[in-house]
Amino acid sequence: MGRVEGKVALITGAASGLGRADAEVLAREGAVVVMTDINDAAGEAAAAALRDSGGQASYLHHDVADEGSWQQVIAAIEKEHGRLNILVNNAGIVITEDPEQCSLESYRKQNSIMNEGVFLGCKYAMPLMSKSGGGSIINMSSTASHLGFPVFFAYSAAKGAVRSMSKAIAVHCQMNGYNIRVNTIHPGAIDTPMIDQTTADLGLGEKKNVSPVVGLGEPEDVANAILFLASDESRFINGTEIVIDNALMIQ
Repeated sequence: MGRVEGKVALITGAASGLGRADAEVLAREGAVVVMTDINDAAGEAAAAALRDSGGQASYLHHDVADEGSWQQVIAAIEKEHGRLNILVNNAGIVITEDPEQCSLESYRKQNSIMNEGVFLGCKYAMPLMSKSGGGSIINMSSTASHLGFPVFFAYSAAKGAVRSMSKAIAVHCQMNGYNIRVNTIHPGAIDTPMIDQTTADLGLGEKKNVSPVVGLGEPEDVANAILFLASDESRFINGTEIVIDNALMIQ
């Protein structure tokens, strides 16, 4: 217990799925958790549930694709807590379209959330994290950034951008002495509402058919890796990728 005791953590897309699991694990290990989302009812309920279980959690409305929203959230965290030690850029969506089906509007929508949203998060979190003595930025990418999934075309493009920009930001922080580590997580098929949606969109019937050989991971499988990267245990891990896919990518 207490692996991130007293650290202030911001988790985007925290109303459900991976983001909520991340918040639960970090709060259990002592972090002060700020959960953000656009689904206010679910986000407020998730934060309240964490508080009821003894965790320190609050919720803020947050559109990660909007620059002003990022500025407001970071300012609110600085005012309330005076510091930021952990940022988990988790918010995301998936629209199942191949390169010919995908409209420019759809492409831009997905990239505004998962590509531009991560950029904005890093940009506006870095000054406060540096002023706080440093910390850990964990950006959610995907095995889709490594593999060729035509039906996840725009999603893959956004996650590929997350993968590459995170390395550049890690080096930037190091060169400027910010003491901020930046790493990426690359989940495979994880049992979340997004998998429910994908299964339905692709007409696969049962969730297990998404990845019948390797199966489905649980949100906690990802959250435990988030906890490790957020803690001081990973102090020399920087600019790297952690794949959580039960060997999906090497088959």
